[in-house]
Amino acid sequence: MLKRLLFVVVVSYGAYTTYNSRSVEHDPGVLVKNTPHQSEIDSAQPFTYKGYQVTPLADFNLDARILGIEHYSLGRESDLSPVDLALGWGPMSDSAVISQLSISQSGRFYHWSASRLPVPREAISSHSANMHMVPADSRVEKELMSLREGEVVRIAGYLIRADAPDGWHWVSSLTREDSGNGACELVWVREVSRRMPTL
Repeated sequence: MLKRLLFVVVVSYGAYTTYNSRSVEHDPGVLVKNTPHQSEIDSAQPFTYKGYQVTPLADFNLDARILGIEHYSLGRESDLSPVDLALGWGPMSDSAVISQLSISQSGRFYHWSASRLPVPREAISSHSANMHMVPADSRVEKELMSLREGEVVRIAGYLIRADAPDGWHWVSSLTREDSGNGACELVWVREVSRRMPTL
């Protein structure tokens, strides 16, 4: 009887977890029309976080569709950023475009491929990015860890540089036009919330 009850609990928990982590589906159409907003910070002051010196480089906020989520618990970077979000806006928030792409994340990078490009390559690169999320507090971290692929989110905070006492550092990209190594944004997240699509 106890084994049967345990089996039911395990299966129920697995079903619940799968249900709550499933992707959010959308009809074709651009869900996020606005591009990320970035601006200079007047007299930004470095601060200490988990033993690292964090320097704000720019104010940053965006609305975007989540194209992929990858959690990390190993490696030095995970001290700061436990989750990466691959994010898309403009044409890269449109299901008609995304459905024709194969999207994945690994090693702190976001990858895409297509047998036939649904939009120009430059549009894909300039309207999507892999971003390393650094939660400002436990509340923000909990919210970030509960996000689901396909959701439209609003994120507000800073693009940052992080320096360790031994000389190790991690620096955010400051443009959406780059790609490859060093092209990811390192985001200090002060606020994150789910948004309604702007169709």
